[in-house]
Amino acid sequence: MSLHPGAIAATAPARAALVIDGEVLTYGALTERAERLAGRLAALGCAPGDTVALILGNSADFFVAAWAAQMSGLYFVPLSERLTVPERNYILADSGAKVVLTQDADLPRALVPAQWDSGATAPFARIEGSDMLYTSGTTGHPKGVKRPLSGAPLGSDARRAERAQALFGMDSDTVFLSPAPLYHAAPLRWAMTVLRLGGTVVAMRKFDAAEALRLLGEHRVTHSQWVPTMFARMLALDKRPAGPPSHICAIHAGAPCPPDIKRRMIDWWGPILHEYYSGTEAVGFTHITSAEWLERPGSVGRAHGAVIHILGEDDTPLPPGATGRVFFESATPHAYHNAPEKAAAATSRQGYATMGDIGHVDAEGYLWLTDRASFTIISGGANIYPAEIEAALMSDPGVVDCAVFGVPDADLGEVVQAVIELREPPADPAAAARAIAERLRGLVAANKIPRQFDFTDRLPRMDSGKVQKRILAERYAEPTRRGYFGRVREKH
Repeated sequence: MSLHPGAIAATAPARAALVIDGEVLTYGALTERAERLAGRLAALGCAPGDTVALILGNSADFFVAAWAAQMSGLYFVPLSERLTVPERNYILADSGAKVVLTQDADLPRALVPAQWDSGATAPFARIEGSDMLYTSGTTGHPKGVKRPLSGAPLGSDARRAERAQALFGMDSDTVFLSPAPLYHAAPLRWAMTVLRLGGTVVAMRKFDAAEALRLLGEHRVTHSQWVPTMFARMLALDKRPAGPPSHICAIHAGAPCPPDIKRRMIDWWGPILHEYYSGTEAVGFTHITSAEWLERPGSVGRAHGAVIHILGEDDTPLPPGATGRVFFESATPHAYHNAPEKAAAATSRQGYATMGDIGHVDAEGYLWLTDRASFTIISGGANIYPAEIEAALMSDPGVVDCAVFGVPDADLGEVVQAVIELREPPADPAAAARAIAERLRGLVAANKIPRQFDFTDRLPRMDSGKVQKRILAERYAEPTRRGYFGRVREKH
C-alpha cells in the first residue's frame, strides 16, 4: 500500500483533500501543485536531506509546500507568521533552510506561491522527506527535532497511519477538523496522516470556539484534534449545540486537561474523547479512551509502541506508584539539531528518553503525569506541582482559564502565584481572590493554595495550548504586581 496524496489522486483525483474557508483543494490539484513545486525546488538546488522553511499560516499553500518537501526527500520547517524577526532569523539560520516558502517576497531566499507554478523545474527523487520542528522550550533558544531520513520510497512511511487506524479508526472516509496552527507538531502530523489515508482535512485559519462547533456539523466531521484550552472556550459559550452524530472521535493532547473540563466534555459529546501523551520529539506515545479515563480520571493511558520507565534522580528504576521522571524506551532516539548536549541531558544512562515530565505508573501500566519538571515550585523545601492546583481551580465553572507558577520569596524561596480568567470580570477582585482561596482549602493542601491571585482577560498561551509560564514568572517577579491576597490578614 502506497500512502501519499499522489496515490489517492491516481484513483480519485476529484476527492476533497482540504477544505479551508470554503476553498476546496482536491487530491488531484494538491498532487499536481506539490509535484510542480518539488520540481521548482530541485531546480533551485534543493537535494534530498536539504531543508526548506514554510511561513504560510494555515492555508492550502501550506499543504502544497509540505507535500512538495515530503515527496522529494527534503526537511520542511514550519514557522509561525507571528515570530519576531530575531526568533524567525534564528530558526532560519539554525535549520540551514535553502529556500523560504512564504508570502513575504522581501525575505532572503523567498519563493512566493505566485512563483511555484512557473519557472524552471528539475527531476527530483521520490523518497520520503520529513518535518523538522522546533520545540518552544522554557528557556533559551528553541531546539530543532530532526530525524535521519530513511531514503525509503514515497508512500512507505506507514507508522502514524497505522497508529491512526488502530487507535482512532481513521481511514479514507475520515473528515478531520484541524482547528490549531499547522506549525505545531500535533495538528501538522495528524493532518498529514489523514492525507496519507485519503481522508479530508477541514482546517481553520484560526481557532474560534463557535466557528469550530459550526464546522463540526456543516462538514459532518468524523474526527477532530484539540487542546484543553479549546474545550474550556467551547464550554464557556452561552449556546452549545449537541455534538453531530458523525463526530465519533475527538482527540486531545498538548497540555494537561483538568478532570472537570474533560468530564463536562464527555457529558456533552459522549464518550468519544481520546487522549494521548507524546511530544514533538516523538520518543514515546500513550493513549486512553473515555471509558478507561472515567475509571481512572487523570491518567493519560498506557504506552503504545514503547515502554514507560519511571526513574529517580540517579536514573534508578522506581516501582509502580512511585513518582519520578517519565522516560520511554522505544526505537526512536532523542535527537536535537545542532544540540547533542540537550539530547544527552534528556537521555538516561540506560538509553531511555524523556520529554521532561514527572509522574508515576500504576500496577496496570497506566501513566499519571504530575507536571513538567521545569514547572515544579519548591516552597519551603516542599515540591508543589502547579497542574494539581490548576485542575482544582478549573473545577469551578466560573473559571475559564488559569495558570499557577512560582514567584520568588525571601523566606520560602518560592511561593505559589495564580493568574485567572473568569467568565465575568470580578466586581471586587480582592473579595474574589479570598473566595477562590477559601474554595481551594477543601481541594488542596494549605501550602498549595496560591498566596496571591491576579485576574486577566486572556492568558499568554501559545497556539499549541501551552501557557507561556516563563513570561508570567517574569511579569510577576516583582511583589507589588502580584494582585490580591487569598487571606484577609495579609496586606497588599
